[in-house]
Amino acid sequence: MFWLFPPSADNSLSRVHERRSVYRRGIANRYFPLLMLVWSVWIFITPLYEPQFFPHWLWPTLISYALFLGMFYAAYYCDRRWLLANALGIALLGFALVPFNPGGQSYLIYSCAFLAFCGPAKRAIAWMLGLLAIFAIEWQLIGWPGIYLFSTVMISLAVGLMNISFARKARADAALMLSHEEVRRLAAVAERERIGRDLHDLLGHTLSLVALKSDLAARLVERDPAAALREIDDVSRVGRDALAQVRTAVTGIRAAGLAAELASARLLLESDGIAMTGPAELPSLSPEHEVVLALTLREAITNLQRHARATTADVRMQEEAGQLRLIIQDNGRGGAIVPGNGLSGMRERLEAV
Repeated sequence: MFWLFPPSADNSLSRVHERRSVYRRGIANRYFPLLMLVWSVWIFITPLYEPQFFPHWLWPTLISYALFLGMFYAAYYCDRRWLLANALGIALLGFALVPFNPGGQSYLIYSCAFLAFCGPAKRAIAWMLGLLAIFAIEWQLIGWPGIYLFSTVMISLAVGLMNISFARKARADAALMLSHEEVRRLAAVAERERIGRDLHDLLGHTLSLVALKSDLAARLVERDPAAALREIDDVSRVGRDALAQVRTAVTGIRAAGLAAELASARLLLESDGIAMTGPAELPSLSPEHEVVLALTLREAITNLQRHARATTADVRMQEEAGQLRLIIQDNGRGGAIVPGNGLSGMRERLEAV
């Protein structure tokens, strides 16, 4: 059994999905197609079992294999719009080679593997069944043993259906990443709107009052200097009050950052089958501490989702004696901790505060 998937999918969901693991994608791009070519060795081995029955297999096989390599490369790395044409071309190579070499049945398996990525699942299955039906007719007309036809049909369908399942999972993961990013984007938009409203409410009246008193002081400076000084003192007091109000507003605004991170964490974990419980209320934090805890939570949840193989996760915040403790627990497999860049960055940020 094996499966194939073209890494050059050119839709937005696939691009988002690829961003999840740049390293893994790079390894797959370089070595996975070569690994999948290993199965094509049966095209050359099959006629060697009974060489007296296939005296003219070599040159048709070599010509077909050269064409196959070109289509195989195109299916992986060229425009996705040509994937169906390449998959059907590989199937045609199988039809053409089977009279000279029954190992050409392997081309049908490759074709079905690529057809799984050619449109909706029902359409892909229809293509597979149609090609395999034509192949079965040809096989019977040639007179090859039916047991080999049965194995070819079963393997082709198994590989094709497995790849359809893989493609669905890839699209679901990509859609999840889009939702994950959408939560962050909407949280940022809501935060900007809230900041705008708060600043307008706080500063609109205050700045109007400052402008009015400044104009009044300018008119009184020659006629009544003492009154002008009082107005200037009022301007200074109003300015200090406005500054204090802005600082208070910024301290209140920061809570959405940690709240958004908790919502994003819940979305990520629960979509992966991990039940998450979180704090009902968030503590009052300074903006600096807010950012550090939000980034720490993000790193911990990312590690949990990737490595823990957990089914439940619990996020708690405990305030004790003027200290705040962030606790993230899961029921995963555990193991020795090997600090990487993420954990090292988390430790440095926490130590800094």
